[in-house]
Amino acid sequence: MNVRTCQSLVFLALTLLLPGAAGAQHFPSEQDLTELIRSRVEEDRAVGIVVGVLEADGSTHIVSYGDAGPGARPLGGKSLFEIGSISKVFTATLLADMVARGEISLSDPVSDHLPSKVTMPSRDGREITLLDLSTHHSALPRLPDNMSPADASNPYADYTVEQMYAFLSSHELRRDIGSQYEYSNLAVGLLGHVLARVGGGSYEDVMQERVLEPLGMSMTGITLEGEMRDWMAKGHDQQGNVVPLWDLPTLAGAGALRSDVGDMLTFLAANIGPPESQFERAMRNSHEVRESLSAQMDIGLNWHVRNVGDEKIVWHNGGTAGFRTFIGFDPDKGVGAVVLTNSGHGADDIGFHLINPGMPLAPAPEPQQERVEIEVAASVLETYVGEYELSAAFSIVVTLEAGALFLQATGQGKAPMFAESETKFFLRVADAQVSFTKDDSNRVTGLVLHQGGANQPATKVASEVPDVVERTEVEVAANVLETYVGEYELAPTFSIIVTLEAGALFLQATGQGKAPMFAESETKFFLRVVDAQVSFTKDDSSTVTGLVLHQNGANQPGQKVR
Repeated sequence: MNVRTCQSLVFLALTLLLPGAAGAQHFPSEQDLTELIRSRVEEDRAVGIVVGVLEADGSTHIVSYGDAGPGARPLGGKSLFEIGSISKVFTATLLADMVARGEISLSDPVSDHLPSKVTMPSRDGREITLLDLSTHHSALPRLPDNMSPADASNPYADYTVEQMYAFLSSHELRRDIGSQYEYSNLAVGLLGHVLARVGGGSYEDVMQERVLEPLGMSMTGITLEGEMRDWMAKGHDQQGNVVPLWDLPTLAGAGALRSDVGDMLTFLAANIGPPESQFERAMRNSHEVRESLSAQMDIGLNWHVRNVGDEKIVWHNGGTAGFRTFIGFDPDKGVGAVVLTNSGHGADDIGFHLINPGMPLAPAPEPQQERVEIEVAASVLETYVGEYELSAAFSIVVTLEAGALFLQATGQGKAPMFAESETKFFLRVADAQVSFTKDDSNRVTGLVLHQGGANQPATKVASEVPDVVERTEVEVAANVLETYVGEYELAPTFSIIVTLEAGALFLQATGQGKAPMFAESETKFFLRVVDAQVSFTKDDSSTVTGLVLHQNGANQPGQKVR
């Protein structure tokens, strides 16, 4: 989605860079590494973090800071994390090894390795291959549309192989196979299922036999027993609440593995440097670029390759309800990093920055200045009412309602303004302020929007305000609201999640906060934080199939994927 800078009230922040290490070592000292992750935890951007780095000489360093969660053993190098989608590169390793052994070929149609009762979707005579699954070019969606979890906090747990087979047999592809990258948990989960069938066991058993045991990775797997059970950390959401672990019995290859930093460094070391065995040669083959996604990004067998100038980073990340993880390495420099967190806050930037210090860290949140509201006479407030143009396509409308000023930017909802002087006002929904300007005769001529260190002037173009559509909220039964709960995919990297909390629907778009939704009919809802509406769509049996986001004159459909 394209966003014009002037069209959103956003925070702009300075880039922070971690100093590079002196001498022959690539990474900062353990003290500096600890300080980096300490600041993340103390800024409430993580609950606990464990970082492991691998130097070119083979030496490793592990640091940790924070809390493993209530009832868990103290956070440290043995703490176990859900690694989520990093499981995909383990699946790729298994794939590459089976190819090297001659058991399968990347060009094999997936249907060759499934029961005859399963009809794999195809298009224009082209079948989906194992390579298509591993490069996210299969044209399969991110998730199957017949997932209806009994427990939304563990959404994959009750999805069965039979349900997956039923989806594949009935699904019609939306695009040509191989034509476009579309990240798909279904595709790689299916790949893991196929490899398990070829290997003659469960995904976990085959992974243990072919990958984990040969590498000596005793603290990696799916089943929690023994030391793995004892050292499992608790996952947390972004608000710091403990959330359940995830189970992925059918789509295990997409994200079911758990591991600790020691095992992850072992896996990292096996992927770096000249191969010393056929198995390691297969691992190198999994890094080989198979498709170019953009000037900055390529993909191998599930491994993504990020191009940074003349350098590259081979990497993958992972995320479940309560964990965010990263693994990556520079194959030319022979260095790599692992970042494991037990909260919903991402930490990819730490991993990228440690491998390539030229890549910035995410900025720390800036403390908001305490502002004191004062009272301003209604006669003065009335002079500020009107439309202020910042650009030909972007205006701010100021209205006076029940004795208070409200600001509404193009395409956004109304926000109350609070006076700190007769001409200066501040917002509480965003760290932004407005100063009104006047001429020598005390006539209001414009305003200046202060935000993120920028000062954007706007000319007052009208004292009348445009008509605004008034929307009336109606009551909708709870059992109807429940049918709208789920995830709706508008684009491969952009989804809307709808939740039901305390009898009200909330909408959360990718990378954004939650916003309440208000019903104006049984299927149509509106937002107040922005000028946007949502219509839910249903099939002939009244099953909810998707939604349409109405905003800025555009109507964007989204398919319900779970």
